[in-house]
Amino acid sequence: MNVAADLPEDPALLRAMVARLQAENAKLTATLRAHDLMIEALRLRIARLKKQAFGKSSEKIEREIEQLELALEDLLVTAAEQAVVANDKDEPDEASAGPATDAATKTRPSRRPRVSADTPRERHELDPGSTCPECGGNLRLVGEDVSEILEMITAKLKVVEIARPKKSCRCCEKMVQAPAPSRPIPGSMAGASLLAYVLVSKFDDQLPLYRQNEIFARMGADIPRSTLADWCGGGMRILLPVIDRIEASVLSSEILHADDTPIRVLNPQARAKGIGKGVMQGRIWGYVCDQRPWAGTAPPGAVYRYAPNWKAEHVLAHLGNASGILQADAYKGYAKLYEPGADGQPRFQEAACFAHWRRDFHDIWTSQKSEIAHEALERIGQLYDIEREITGQPADLRRAVRQARSKPKLEALHAWAEAQLTRIPGKGDLAKAFRYGLSRWAAFSLFLDDGRVAIDNNAAERALRSIGIGRKNWLFAGSEAGAETLARAMTIIESAKINNLDPQAYLTDLFRRVHDHKINRIDELLPWNWRPLAQ
Repeated sequence: MNVAADLPEDPALLRAMVARLQAENAKLTATLRAHDLMIEALRLRIARLKKQAFGKSSEKIEREIEQLELALEDLLVTAAEQAVVANDKDEPDEASAGPATDAATKTRPSRRPRVSADTPRERHELDPGSTCPECGGNLRLVGEDVSEILEMITAKLKVVEIARPKKSCRCCEKMVQAPAPSRPIPGSMAGASLLAYVLVSKFDDQLPLYRQNEIFARMGADIPRSTLADWCGGGMRILLPVIDRIEASVLSSEILHADDTPIRVLNPQARAKGIGKGVMQGRIWGYVCDQRPWAGTAPPGAVYRYAPNWKAEHVLAHLGNASGILQADAYKGYAKLYEPGADGQPRFQEAACFAHWRRDFHDIWTSQKSEIAHEALERIGQLYDIEREITGQPADLRRAVRQARSKPKLEALHAWAEAQLTRIPGKGDLAKAFRYGLSRWAAFSLFLDDGRVAIDNNAAERALRSIGIGRKNWLFAGSEAGAETLARAMTIIESAKINNLDPQAYLTDLFRRVHDHKINRIDELLPWNWRPLAQ
């Protein structure tokens, strides 16, 4: 077949054919190669990594997941964009429009947005009228087709003027004027909802103040960054009584989850002296009370504390009056908490984290493809299978199931791990992983005898996840005082989220009423007791 002989001689027709072929080629490349291969491969990789990580991953895996998710997001956007372009370029006739539309549709996500029942709705009715456009007869209603469009109500600022007329008595000349309402920050222009927005944006959405300044400027208000910083500091001082009560409640729990993560802090003294880069590395500790997995009655909450280094003295100070069971990693600073006191009893019993131990074997399996590491993952995974069945059940039921089903598996794991140590090199990563678990076996076995104890420390690790996200945005805290403010802000915001509250709505209500609320009734404002003030 002579293809060249079939080509038209008209240059305009040739250009049209080339343009059409280029469009079809671009569409095929985007939908077939990018979508079918790259997107599915990335989705599968992300799913496997998340399943294997069981919560907080190693730094290497965490970075890999983030990179894959970003790549996946970009590919989805590109595929959707090219699908729309391809549809626009399709010929309008039926022969070409049908297949192109189907191919483009396959590249688009099929999941509909989930919209809360509380979302405002408005109805636009397109009534064809009361008479028939063909014959003029009367129309009767036989039904209707309803479709939905999700729109955005753009955030905007408003100025509320508080006018207080002064009036004088005609008889005694007494001046009468209504008292000025209290403000969240006395003398400040920040209203309750604006102050809550600034705090949640900075400490939960990880939006630095200079970016908020740009957003407010687009809304028509130039709010200097220094003013926003003053508002944050003033707002945190106002919330301090509530934060103190959250801390007291969480740290009095009989079972605590604990974890820490590094945070870079600007050190002005070092910078002034030219020492290093003027940045020091501190730590943020998170302490979590969450009894929901075993139907406990204590309210859930999270407490965050800053320390300038990793010394044990900070943990001992944080948990100075606490006792019970501490679920954490193998940080040496916890050791003194597990030592017997004057009465022969330790302040805390140690509960270990299987997710942490499991990640050691996962890293070895990923890098070395060790069959022994893979079997360790399978054995620990069987314990997790049982845990998924009993989550949310009462502690006594959880203990009974663990004694009947988990205990034999854990004893078999112990015997198998000891046997492996006699067969593998003693200085390798695999031996180190086995010794980590075997040397702390009492802590790993505690969950069998106490249904309140979790199999891992993921509750604390989840609580620190937002710090990791924040580090990518603000890089470092501006000072040690700023890091302490961050810890207090996260205490109230994360505790609200753990209790399924919208932190912005919660803080807005607190700012509106905290000054007029009696201090001896402060517990009414805690996240687990809070009810919005009736308007």
